[in-house]
Amino acid sequence: MLRVITLNLNGVRSAVTKGFLDWLAAQQADFVCVQELKAQAGDLTEAMRAPDHLQGHFHHAEKKGYSGVGIYTRHRPDRVIEGLGIADIDAEGRFLQLDFGKLSVISLYLPSGSSSEERQQAKFSFMARFLPHLARLRECGREVVVCGDWNIAHKEIDLKNWKSNQKNSGFLPEERAWLTRVLEEQGWVDVYRRLHPDTTGECYTWWSNRGQAWAKNVGWRLDYQLATPGVAATAAAAAVYKDQRFSDHAPLTVDYAFEL
Repeated sequence: MLRVITLNLNGVRSAVTKGFLDWLAAQQADFVCVQELKAQAGDLTEAMRAPDHLQGHFHHAEKKGYSGVGIYTRHRPDRVIEGLGIADIDAEGRFLQLDFGKLSVISLYLPSGSSSEERQQAKFSFMARFLPHLARLRECGREVVVCGDWNIAHKEIDLKNWKSNQKNSGFLPEERAWLTRVLEEQGWVDVYRRLHPDTTGECYTWWSNRGQAWAKNVGWRLDYQLATPGVAATAAAAAVYKDQRFSDHAPLTVDYAFEL
């Protein structure tokens, strides 16, 4: 059994002060994909780099206190790939791939477009250029799990207030159609939805810090594990952990009956 977790930390240093490392030690995970490190390599303590028998691999953003992704693993990777080879995307630290035998695990942080029209256009640009990369990954002959904050709620059941958010970043028709192409045309599997096709409120992984969003569970499902069909078919359980809060996102854990 392989346990894979994905979590947007909204700052690794902040998450650690909220008990993230203690929680991580109890998970017995094989791979923990994290996003939005908001830290440079020199900002990480030894406990952040290699917690509890795990080794961390990171792709930091050039800008301080911004973006960045990582993967913690108890297995030694055969290959580490930092970035997509696209300069402006890689400068923001949004893609990290580790290869283990016949399996690849990826930590992805797709841009948010909510702060400005400029950032929304940057998001669309990322999506356009990432789509062919996803197609190549899907056809590469390996089993692949892409974990991350996709910053898109795919369908109406993936957020509480879908009617009032149809013109907002994260639930725009163009974003949703793009994710449909990833799933239906390219053949990626949304693992949580495969196991829980009709779940609504329990599926949310992000809550705004405004108002009483967390208390009232006014959330969005933005964090996904998309997998190639072979490994996706072995998924035995998937759950969102909400007993503790390490950031404005919640961890998504999937257990796969898959051997490296």
